[in-house]
Amino acid sequence: MASKIQDLRVKSDDQLSADLAELKREAFNLRFQAATNQLERPARIKKVRRDIARIKTLQTERSQSAKA
Repeated sequence: MASKIQDLRVKSDDQLSADLAELKREAFNLRFQAATNQLERPARIKKVRRDIARIKTLQTERSQSAKA
């Protein structure tokens, strides 16, 4: 997991925003599949949600350090 965070830290703000948009799109598709009972890997939902949280946390850290 630490390597995942380190991978995100080296990305630019634009790259993080693009990744976040892609993950949100994937989360929507996974929720839709779950609602229609077509979801193949239920654990993927948890992973996507945590990746979204990681990116949002990193964006918040960066905005806080920019204000200081």
